[in-house]
Amino acid sequence: MKTTPEHDKRIAEMTFASVYPHYIAKVEGKGRTREELHRVIEWLTGFDSDKLQELIDEKVTFKTFFGTARLNPNASLITGVICGYRIEEIETPLTRQVRYLDKLVDELAKGRKMEKILRT
Repeated sequence: MKTTPEHDKRIAEMTFASVYPHYIAKVEGKGRTREELHRVIEWLTGFDSDKLQELIDEKVTFKTFFGTARLNPNASLITGVICGYRIEEIETPLTRQVRYLDKLVDELAKGRKMEKILRT
């Protein structure tokens, strides 16, 4: 699936710190915890809670966030539709990686078992 260059640029320049509170609100509103969210983010990116806080404090863009991440080798197993896009068809790597994170947060909020979210 093709995204527009404008869409990809907007995602690349968005800060992780601006989206993170929405992730927290989404999962906590559905009865999940911040710790579970951090576990999911760490699985995808390799960032522990301390590093995550550092990136939030630095207000890094998603481009920098995923540029410094060690993406989990099983990330390509994350499939499905999120925000109107079929993840496995997104051609721009950074946009696909951001949508991986969105999909994991969505699965967590929907009550999916952690083993399934973490593709184990």
